Amino acid sequence: MATLETMFGAGEVETFLGLPRWRDLSRLEADIALIGAGMATPYSSVGPYCRNGPGAIRAASAAYAANLGHVNFDLGGPVLPEGVHAVDAGDLPQAEDDIEGNRARIFGAISQVLDRRGVPVLIGGDDSVQIPMLEAYGARGRPVTILQIDAHIDWRDEVGGERMGLSSTMRRAAEMDHVEQIVQVGARGIGSARGGDWADARRAGVEFVMAGEIARHGVGRAVDLVPEGGEVVVCFDLDGMDPAVMPAVIGRTAGGLSYWQVLELIGGAAERGRIAGVGFVEFMPERDVDGIGALTAAQCLTSILGIVARQR
Repeated sequence: MATLETMFGAGEVETFLGLPRWRDLSRLEADIALIGAGMATPYSSVGPYCRNGPGAIRAASAAYAANLGHVNFDLGGPVLPEGVHAVDAGDLPQAEDDIEGNRARIFGAISQVLDRRGVPVLIGGDDSVQIPMLEAYGARGRPVTILQIDAHIDWRDEVGGERMGLSSTMRRAAEMDHVEQIVQVGARGIGSARGGDWADARRAGVEFVMAGEIARHGVGRAVDLVPEGGEVVVCFDLDGMDPAVMPAVIGRTAGGLSYWQVLELIGGAAERGRIAGVGFVEFMPERDVDGIGALTAAQCLTSILGIVARQR
């Protein structure tokens, strides 16, 4: 049977979009480095339910791997403009019984990319992988703004005694001295947040742009909340998108962002500031429907790479 892969001349790939594999981040010679992390601090109740996410997203990019230099009409040119280089560092070794080690390996890998003045793109994995990623920016000497896209606000202080899990990401981020501002976009429906969690977030100065506002008025106010000239870390939980295009998540909730709204939001943030890192998380291939989520994830990540590549 003919497939898009055979028509485009692509085959199996081990890296995202067939990018060069880079094994030693301490010697990084690229502008952008992708890093896979299947888990950090999983809850015992669900385990590392997104551990296969990085591999599934890479596999979904295979159709375009042989055509990286072709025109991408979402970007107005090839994904990577001439002179911009991106690599894939593969997956970090992670283990369910070594959560301290999991976090340390993520922190170390992100730190190495930042030390080499690259932009790290962390592919998860559940949302807990973003806590050590965000911690790595603390030694850089510059404040950062977090732009979170998510159906949930992730402000639980603890879940079952665990304070570094996926439901606490933004609360832990707000406790970091180098995090200057948090803009949370896309919350909707009923999630894990209690009234006190939301009140704590607002007292901490978080700016919320709910999914309903995006549907009615677009992403303009969310973009305007990103400080001009600052460093921006994008924390993109894929359940922030509508499940019609992103079914491969554990918490499907109608009314999420569309592909174009995501691109307009991240592109607008890149125009106001500089995207200094991306966490691309919460992809659960076991929940996918006919590969739709994987294709959407691969297309989103491809376009995000193009946006980051153009901000130079």
